[in-house]
Amino acid sequence: MFPALTHERLVILDFGSQFTQLIARRAREMGVFAEIHGPHIPPEELRRLKPKGIVLSGGPASVLEPGAPQVPKGALDLGVPVLGVCYGMQLLARDLGGDVRPSARREYGMATLEIEKEAVLLAGVPHESRVWASHGDTVARLPKGFERLASTET
Repeated sequence: MFPALTHERLVILDFGSQFTQLIARRAREMGVFAEIHGPHIPPEELRRLKPKGIVLSGGPASVLEPGAPQVPKGALDLGVPVLGVCYGMQLLARDLGGDVRPSARREYGMATLEIEKEAVLLAGVPHESRVWASHGDTVARLPKGFERLASTET
């Protein structure tokens, strides 16, 4: 049985990941009202939704490709937490001054996520977790002010 949904809204921006629906379902299982929108949502619509947080999903594109989907204008100016997953993380890293490069080894399928530093974001997550990965790029350098909490082999 799911807990009653709160009136607070989590906006998930879908960049084409096969796991976007799973992210929304898990949020809803925790009692969070989660809505999925495409990355082309107009800035005024995103502001009107008044999200308490935003998740940038993964997707099949590379942030290095011309014409690849982008973070919607104004999404990072709302003053709410933003979580990037795979492609979404790479977009954040690139857009905030980090360095994203093609990986020497593509990561596809099961991978092991290892927590390197304890943090509230990872509360309750085991030190090692089996995760699904599907990407060919890597964050070679984090943006200033960011720190790595966990990683996979590649």
